Amino acid sequence: MMIQLVLIIIILILNLMMLVAGLIMILRWKSFVKNRLKSFGKQIINKKYGESLAELFTGIGRMKMQTMVENSLRASRKEVLHRPLGPGKIFPNFEPLMFNPAQTTPFPVDKETEVDISVTIGPAAKKPLKLDIPLIISGMGYGIGLSEKAKIALAKAATNAGTAINSGEGGFLPEEREAAKYYILQFGKAPWAKENEEIKQADAIEIKLGQGALAGLGSVIKPEEIKGRAQEILRMNEGEDAIIYETFFDNQTLNDLKQLVAELRKKTGGVPVGAKILAGGKLEEDLDRLIELGVDFVTIDGAQGATHDSPPIMQDDFGIPTVHAVVRAAKHLENRKVKDKISLIVSGGLFTPGDFLKALALGADAVALGTAVLFAVLSEQAMIALPWDPPTTVVWYNGKHADAFDVDKGAETAANYLKNCVEEMKMAIRAMGKTSLKEVTAKDLVSYDETLAKKIGLPFTLDPYESGGQKS
Repeated sequence: MMIQLVLIIIILILNLMMLVAGLIMILRWKSFVKNRLKSFGKQIINKKYGESLAELFTGIGRMKMQTMVENSLRASRKEVLHRPLGPGKIFPNFEPLMFNPAQTTPFPVDKETEVDISVTIGPAAKKPLKLDIPLIISGMGYGIGLSEKAKIALAKAATNAGTAINSGEGGFLPEEREAAKYYILQFGKAPWAKENEEIKQADAIEIKLGQGALAGLGSVIKPEEIKGRAQEILRMNEGEDAIIYETFFDNQTLNDLKQLVAELRKKTGGVPVGAKILAGGKLEEDLDRLIELGVDFVTIDGAQGATHDSPPIMQDDFGIPTVHAVVRAAKHLENRKVKDKISLIVSGGLFTPGDFLKALALGADAVALGTAVLFAVLSEQAMIALPWDPPTTVVWYNGKHADAFDVDKGAETAANYLKNCVEEMKMAIRAMGKTSLKEVTAKDLVSYDETLAKKIGLPFTLDPYESGGQKS
């Protein structure tokens, strides 16, 4: 008993000593910080403006911090700067749009009532692609972007959620195809992923003519960035660059692309064949040409669309905002009387269930998710990289922490994300007094941005609502 009492006293004394030491360190630290701040203040205030750190504030105010950092990166290397994960500026988005609640006729729908949120891609195709939900995992290529583990996890998540995954412009990964119930093969401008046996395994094919953050440009990937199995799948020789070209054919014409659409449709036995583009100022002209090609669906990236990496000028200064793109595209397909035959898939800067449902209300048939689902698949595994490395180093093919990624955990978190987004969308549809996604239209929206409201033809929230919804 005495020994225990002595030990307790010793422990108490040690704890008290540690507490006193801690207090001393805090007091000294406070004094140190105070003195440093005082000295820093003098450095700013007591010097000439041109010799003071205050000059830096002017630079930051004019250029913003990201621009200053990127300019320094441009100055520090000989190669063109590439930025990951999309634009560095804020574009107009879906935020100013709001849904109308059903409260006094019609009434909200009971939570026990099931909401139909299924969608069909390429309804005019011989073999339409029918999905349980209108959210698709966007194209993120194996080898040139994501790791094998990340692609398999996303494919499993898509299957679990009842939707499709897009292969992206990387190599055809057999394990991804095996894990995916619905698989959209992106037919890109590179030599790989074009074998007949690969094409025949697709539930839909997306010809990539362009995309957000890169427009219609190709790229060159150095061999040191793609090592291991991806070299084999991309059919790269040792020391050879992986090249994505700007066109599919030499001296390419629209007729070449029209024949390509027909050929792919024949090879697959009639699955939907579509095309992907970046929405630009001449969007209607581009859509007319795609209609001429005979596509079953169109995928449109808004200016907010991202990629693994690309020059900032391609991300910040090309394309039009996604909210503008979906309105114009849906309206033009309607005017051309093909909206019921050609599906519209939209992507770029859509991150929340509200964003998704608003895009669908404005005329999209489905939404393709990239960055949002990428962070969902690594959400619980981000700390593998943090705080010293970006979370994406856990899922990039050549990422520093890619080997530590857990496929099953990633598949679970990504599936949870998709399912929860869908449940929120269903709740919103019930709150509008509806039971089906097909019932949700632009007439269910208002906007607190007067210009946006006027251009789309929606009621402005400061004006009394006119029965009938959309204004002429």
